Amino acid sequence: MYHDPALVRRSAADPRPRSAVSTGCGIAGLIGLFAWIALARIYDMDGPYAALANVAACGVPMILWSLLVDKVHRNPSTGIDWSLRRPWRETIDISLTKLAGLWLTWGAIAAIYGTGRFYWDGNFAFSMWLFTKAAPWLFMVSIPYILFLDRRAVEPKDGCWALGAWAIGTDEEIDRAAIYNYLRSWGVKAFFLAFMLAIVPPGYGAFIRTDMSEALKDPVAVANWLITFMFVIDVAFATVGYMLTLKPLDAHIRTAQPYAAGWMAALICYPPFILMNEGGPLDYHPGTYGPDGWSVWLAGYPALIWVWGAALVGLTAIYAWATMAFGIRFSNLTHRGILTHGPYAFSRHPAYLSKNLFWWLGVLPFLSVTGSWADAARNTALLAAVSGVYYWRAKTEERHLGEDPAYREYWAWMERNAPVPRFFSMLRGRPRTIAAQPPVAEGPVTGAS
Repeated sequence: MYHDPALVRRSAADPRPRSAVSTGCGIAGLIGLFAWIALARIYDMDGPYAALANVAACGVPMILWSLLVDKVHRNPSTGIDWSLRRPWRETIDISLTKLAGLWLTWGAIAAIYGTGRFYWDGNFAFSMWLFTKAAPWLFMVSIPYILFLDRRAVEPKDGCWALGAWAIGTDEEIDRAAIYNYLRSWGVKAFFLAFMLAIVPPGYGAFIRTDMSEALKDPVAVANWLITFMFVIDVAFATVGYMLTLKPLDAHIRTAQPYAAGWMAALICYPPFILMNEGGPLDYHPGTYGPDGWSVWLAGYPALIWVWGAALVGLTAIYAWATMAFGIRFSNLTHRGILTHGPYAFSRHPAYLSKNLFWWLGVLPFLSVTGSWADAARNTALLAAVSGVYYWRAKTEERHLGEDPAYREYWAWMERNAPVPRFFSMLRGRPRTIAAQPPVAEGPVTGAS
């Protein structure tokens, strides 16, 4: 194989910044998921419990890899010193205060779930059923967990403690910024974990129930089956990420998005606030053949159908790969360590880029079944607006993560070396040797990243 000496020298002189997650962690999860999927297809296990088992089969190997191979529990960023053995009498007051803050948070989330009718309809009813069953066990486990960690925590008085101290009243000074960051972090988890658990069984069941012998006869069916599988992978890894926000795994949320624009840009992409669904302000499907429009428009071109289907599968694979790269740390609107490996060595936002390209190639909004140029123009403009929303999301995330020097180092490296940023720099006419910096707020971030 030919190696460009200049490229090799540049790579050696300008090495990629270290990633917060190892490649092996994601691969371990993928192997576990593949093993369960194979077993499930053999024995036709496609119910909701089997779908949850798929998530566990993905998560458990990643936990084992993280602890036994990567030894993430020894990272200084956990905030834990395992050599510490404080007497429990020294930390019991702190622990009880933290339990008060934690249980207050859970109670508030339960009240929101209970009063929000949206959470008891459709697939979300499954999430609420799971939370109801898990709640007593979580309350019991939280007691020894908090007591154990506080004896070994470098600084046990965190945002959870600050909330508990505020709730019960204390003479000590309370860091309100820590409370706000803590509440935002739990807000992310409460909102997105309910959504992820709601979509775990449907996608998993659709993939398991598909008859491969029939699907392989039709290129469109093959493409859709593989696309469904990519989303099964994506959802499993994402669900694991929202569940395992734990300090001993170094997967805790460092900071949660502190800017309202960041929350707005993200939430309008998810129910119940989503704007792209049928009938929504950014619904770009009317007058088209829908998400599978490509298969209708290209029906008379068998070779092109195969090529187009392969492109859509490839884009979905990149999307799933981008989630897999997080290992046990995936979540929206948070900073849980900077990723520099996998697809993030090519693009800072591979998931957003691949997702939007998938929509453009899948729907073909500029082709209208009504024959109206107005409909085609309208749908093209609306999908362009959707892509603009994701560009907005990307920029708000960069502003948030830009408070971390590790992200600024990664940003600069990407500008110098990564193909996607270099391509867009070329289009803008900016010299590729000049590394721009991500937008940084004027002043400290009081909360999360």
